[in-house]
Amino acid sequence: MNILVTGAQGFMGKNLIVTLEAIRDGKDNSHGLTQDITVLAFDLDTDPTLLDSFCQQADFVCHLAGVNRPKDSAEFMEGNFGFTSTLLETLKKHGNKAPVLITSSIQAALDNPYGHSKKAGEDLMFAYSRQTDTPVYVYRLPNAFGKWTRPNYNSAIATFCYNIARGLPITVNDRSVQMKLVYIDDIVAEIIRAMNGRPTRHGDFCEVRPVHEASLGDIVDLLESFPETRQNLQVIQLDNPLVKKLYSTYLSFLPEDAFAYPLNTHTDHRGSFTEVFRTPDRGQVSINISKPGITKGNHWHHTKNEKFLVVQGQGVIRFRRIGDDKVIEYPVNGEELRVVDIPTGYTHNIENAGEADMVTLMWANEPFDPQKPDTFFEQV
Repeated sequence: MNILVTGAQGFMGKNLIVTLEAIRDGKDNSHGLTQDITVLAFDLDTDPTLLDSFCQQADFVCHLAGVNRPKDSAEFMEGNFGFTSTLLETLKKHGNKAPVLITSSIQAALDNPYGHSKKAGEDLMFAYSRQTDTPVYVYRLPNAFGKWTRPNYNSAIATFCYNIARGLPITVNDRSVQMKLVYIDDIVAEIIRAMNGRPTRHGDFCEVRPVHEASLGDIVDLLESFPETRQNLQVIQLDNPLVKKLYSTYLSFLPEDAFAYPLNTHTDHRGSFTEVFRTPDRGQVSINISKPGITKGNHWHHTKNEKFLVVQGQGVIRFRRIGDDKVIEYPVNGEELRVVDIPTGYTHNIENAGEADMVTLMWANEPFDPQKPDTFFEQV
């Protein structure tokens, strides 16, 4: 399949093309699209004479090119209507009835120069479909967000992410504005569905699902909370799709010298203890390093439970049920990875029985609360 992509270097074009190339190369088999793909990429810096041959070869056309922030408002019509007209006339010249997909905007329904240009492009597409009996897929997209968007251009989310990741101020004129958002991965998935002949239709138009809705104020509050997770070690709410997608977008805007951040390590003669992250409802994860011959623990819990995984070194985990004299031992080592559950009602400890540091990954079902530690000293 020869796929012509206009706006190939833009936000949507770049995301779509890397996905198509992954499908072509057999790296992504999740979309049900054949590997027999040739991408015909066209953008502003492409030799304009190539458009003719691309329109002759194309089996599917993804018209993603558009003008968003011109110096002169007249450029809206030239870029959003004029080039669309050129594209369709070139397809007609070659009698090419390949399906054509165009990304428009919900602003096409508004009375402004940008909206007028988008509406004109839509009307042209529908007229082309009637005249040539060619399938067209017109997507009126709300605000799109995701990696590789340009800050200070056409995406408030991109601008907020860029500034917040750098500690720069942001401007919010009206926190109550309700935002409708679609995520780039969902856009790409829908475009590929259309390539497979299964677009998501809604009347004359097509649409990307899901559409996420939230107030501008809530979105800003959420984005501003992301840098704080490096201090409070909180993991974001992965069960909330919008939060998950916004966090992925935010990370893509981190400065290249700011990918890493330090953790607070508590060190003494026995080794060290470092909390890695915590969640409000899924517990806490830590790294424990024990020096040779050192035993840690000797305590028990009523409700708190833990999982230990030794990833380096060798040791032994001992248990004794409260009120019983029987001691249970579990040898552990970094060569044979296995998780040991720490049941409630058992005093327990972990001893480094090797000659090098022992590293243990520890999970507790609740973050440590100094006001209610649920931890009681008792020798195993």
